Amino acid sequence: MTVLLYVGMFVASVVITLAGCHLFTNGIEWLGKRLNISEGAVGSVFAAVGTTLPETSIPIIAIFFGAGREQMEVGLGAILGAPFMLSTLVLPILALLLVLYAKLGKRTATFKLNYGEVRVDISFFLVSYVLALTCAMIPSRALHVAVAVVLLTMYVYYMKLKFSAEDEESEGGDELEPLLFARRSTKPSYLIIGAQGVVGLLGLVGGAHLFVTAANSISAELQVSPLILALLIAPLATELPEMSNSFLWLYRKKDRLAVGNVTGAMVFQGSIPVSVGLLGTEWTLGTTALATMVLAVIAMSLSLLQAVWSGHWRPWLLSGSALLYLGYTLFLYAHGS
Repeated sequence: MTVLLYVGMFVASVVITLAGCHLFTNGIEWLGKRLNISEGAVGSVFAAVGTTLPETSIPIIAIFFGAGREQMEVGLGAILGAPFMLSTLVLPILALLLVLYAKLGKRTATFKLNYGEVRVDISFFLVSYVLALTCAMIPSRALHVAVAVVLLTMYVYYMKLKFSAEDEESEGGDELEPLLFARRSTKPSYLIIGAQGVVGLLGLVGGAHLFVTAANSISAELQVSPLILALLIAPLATELPEMSNSFLWLYRKKDRLAVGNVTGAMVFQGSIPVSVGLLGTEWTLGTTALATMVLAVIAMSLSLLQAVWSGHWRPWLLSGSALLYLGYTLFLYAHGS
């Protein structure tokens, strides 16, 4: 009965977090529309930041407000698990869905992308993550703080590039979903947009706090490493916004938004949450955590190499990165942390 209670807490935390994320994302997209921000910036920065807030709020709650090594591991797992899952699972699934949609006659089996944008996104992520990986090898507090500042600065520069880029028309013509707090309004006020954003943010923080509590309780009851739980389960739950958005955009032939939502989220996750970890922890990572970082770097390096070498992505090659996720998941299941 106790385990069922903890599982119920976990499910509730996922529902609350995703609901809060949906409210916040919808609100921030409307804010972008009211401010006349380009669709590209809204998709790759605003939407990406909104859908990555669950991964960011979990480590903030666990690291700065938690107590004990277990909650610290939950925070680190949430930081490192999301890029691992996006690079080795979400992008490969996008590639497989592209082929599936083509088989169904819904579209062609070719990504329609601005590969210059793709290369920029992946390059920013790789530089950030390699710096973070280097810090894990060098136990210098001064270095960790300096790298955290560099990562934050890099992300500000990344946003500047996105906001200054020329907008491009999407192949699809879908309108933005009505503001959830004012469905009948075609031009909701900043006040109602802000109110929805605050409610969504509160949901994110509350859901993250409940998740940390449930993760600790479940891991203690089942004697499962909280780091493994956070690396494999937390990202699967919190990546649902990115996955659902990207899958729908791909179906509607909005490849730039579908891929940009994922690669933009990876740039954010390789900068902001990693900075939280560098500033709030000793950043001493075990082999389990380090392996996820190395695998994410390998997966995205292969994706970048393919984009540079051939000028485009071949779906069957991109989907191959899923072998890294499947292999590592089976390894963790067999050997634990």
